[in-house]
Amino acid sequence: MLTIHADSRGRALAVKGAWIAEAGRLAELVATHPRARVRQWPGILTPGFVNLYGTELLEETYHPDPREADELGTEPLTGDALAALAMDDARWGASARRGVQRMLAHGTVAAACESMRNRAVRDAVHRSGLGVVGRLGRPDGAASLDPYACGMPAEFAPPREQGSAARFAVFDVRDETELAERGAGTCVATVVAGRLVYRRR
Repeated sequence: MLTIHADSRGRALAVKGAWIAEAGRLAELVATHPRARVRQWPGILTPGFVNLYGTELLEETYHPDPREADELGTEPLTGDALAALAMDDARWGASARRGVQRMLAHGTVAAACESMRNRAVRDAVHRSGLGVVGRLGRPDGAASLDPYACGMPAEFAPPREQGSAARFAVFDVRDETELAERGAGTCVATVVAGRLVYRRR
């Protein structure tokens, strides 16, 4: 079934399966596809972010289970705090799944990674549908779930157009300037491989 995703500016993407069937104005797409399901989101439709710190956030960070909050807190753990934990494959895989969900909640549709050494993390990321792009070396700045908080320019995925993979994110802001000011925590929806994988409640 065709689904049309539209933002407050009237920009829209028609999604069929894992692909963009058409891109354009909402009124035009509805006229062309009158039987399509329509999802109208507050804010702006974007291609979503490529987070430059995939290796750091997924293989070098532990994302606590909510049930561990009393003991470990809720924030990602790195460095000495991570070294103090007894980590096995099951725990790494679960951490990576939570890390991916946090990235999706910030409008990230792909992560830049060096070759993943941890099989449990690699498998979790692959099953999630999150895109992975290669990188050489480590980027400057500080790893963050919010690409605007890294101290480096935020990087968007390529523009979505007919025939593109259905990966994009919607942010509840007026425009790109407000998005940069308020950050990626304004994400209301993220779509990966045509699936709505995050929706703010």
